Amino acid sequence: MERPFGKDRVCGVIAAGTAREMIFEMRRGLRITRTLELRLDYLRNARERTAYLSWLGRQRPRAMLIATCRSRQGGGLFRGNRKAQLEILAQAVRAGCRWCDVEIETASHASPAELRSALSPARVMVSHHDFRKTPKSLPAIARRLLRAGGRIAKVATQCHSISDSVRICSLARGRRDTVAIPMGEIGLAGRVLSLRAGSALAYAAVEQATAPGQLSLDAMEHLYRAADITRRTRVYGVIGNPIGHSLSPLLHNTAFRARRFDAVLVPFLVRDLGDFLRAIEPFGIAGFGVTIPHKEIILRHLSDCDPLAARIGAVNTVVVRRGGGLYGYNTDYAGVLRSLQRRMCLAGSRVLLYGAGGAARAAAFALAQAGATVCLSARRPERARALARAVGAQVVTRAGLRREFFDAIVNCTPVGMHPRGGSPLGSAELNCRIVMDMVYRPRTTELLRRARRRGIEIISGLEMFLEQGFAQYEIWTGERAPEAAMRRAVTMALEREEKSQGRRSRRALPVNR
Repeated sequence: MERPFGKDRVCGVIAAGTAREMIFEMRRGLRITRTLELRLDYLRNARERTAYLSWLGRQRPRAMLIATCRSRQGGGLFRGNRKAQLEILAQAVRAGCRWCDVEIETASHASPAELRSALSPARVMVSHHDFRKTPKSLPAIARRLLRAGGRIAKVATQCHSISDSVRICSLARGRRDTVAIPMGEIGLAGRVLSLRAGSALAYAAVEQATAPGQLSLDAMEHLYRAADITRRTRVYGVIGNPIGHSLSPLLHNTAFRARRFDAVLVPFLVRDLGDFLRAIEPFGIAGFGVTIPHKEIILRHLSDCDPLAARIGAVNTVVVRRGGGLYGYNTDYAGVLRSLQRRMCLAGSRVLLYGAGGAARAAAFALAQAGATVCLSARRPERARALARAVGAQVVTRAGLRREFFDAIVNCTPVGMHPRGGSPLGSAELNCRIVMDMVYRPRTTELLRRARRRGIEIISGLEMFLEQGFAQYEIWTGERAPEAAMRRAVTMALEREEKSQGRRSRRALPVNR
């Protein structure tokens, strides 16, 4: 059986309140994909629907159009009765739509023959949406949708675990008549990987998301290159909680594209590490990056580990070996060393690390190995003392920072990360020549601004992030990282983000009258 939507398996979702806005979104969506879902239930009234469908009938764009007018009972916005709903879909068919998505709440009130006849010559997709959970009976639900008259069964469910995401994606494995959609933030990776599993479509928003966790069409096509994903595509991940801020997908997917390497890296929101580990085999994950708060606990689940990572007691890079064994590395230490070595001689220097978590452990061992005198200070002194004993470092109390001088101070905590902001240290505590912040979003944190105002040289966490990412890429692929392309992509993304935040800040300023 051929794929019903051909190569354009990423479906752009058009949803707006007016005909004019729908037309604008449609033109934008067609620049990226030739498969579009038209959410007619989002149009605010019958006049706007008539205007839009009239325009569509005149234009007849060369595209695979899926008409949807979802009722409120089925999770949509349409308030009319079922007869009116089917008539709107029939109008869309006359305007050129080749598919209609009818939710099971409506489809179940007609026989399959009646439903197909009412929407002929378009083909029918029957859908089931559960915005509360992922039911256990997914195969039975899919069979019901097909029996109700659907050429394709579309199942979208809210995921509360990665295991839920695995189950909904597995529904499409080996089939061409199923669309599988994991919803919610925890299902984000599954939205991309569902295509690898065999889902007939994946949905992405042209402008506004119409379901929880729905990615933008731009991200789906350009960041994840989802349309090119096949069963042969190698899968990598980055795990953390939170994870939405991570630029690792941009960093590594840019590298894969530059090297023409058939691979994709997706972010996993991981609240329960065991839940993620059980998903490695079904998702076909070949390796993954590890961020807060899993860098230390992941050690318990490794079959083997790089000796330096074992000494550090924290891992940020994992390779999945044949047979499923996990081998851990730590590339954070390389990021710290390379970033500081460009600005100073580490041998004989005195460096303060603020924090005592996984990132601080990597920095402490790396700097001690490079010949620096390592000092530690942390919000929880007992953790600083434990790390100091492990690495042979000195502990400096928070009160003592004002009286001490260091060659460099490195923030190893997440304090200052977008969107919360803030600074882990006050200006009077920055008695040093160089301040480095491991936080890279924003590039210039409040801590770095305070250091700059005092005339202290600063190092953005972006430098460390890039360096550890280069090392990570080389471990996973065995190839040299395309450093220039990776650096350019991340820098441009952060610049755009900062400009956008600046515009929002200016709009929020009070106006003097």
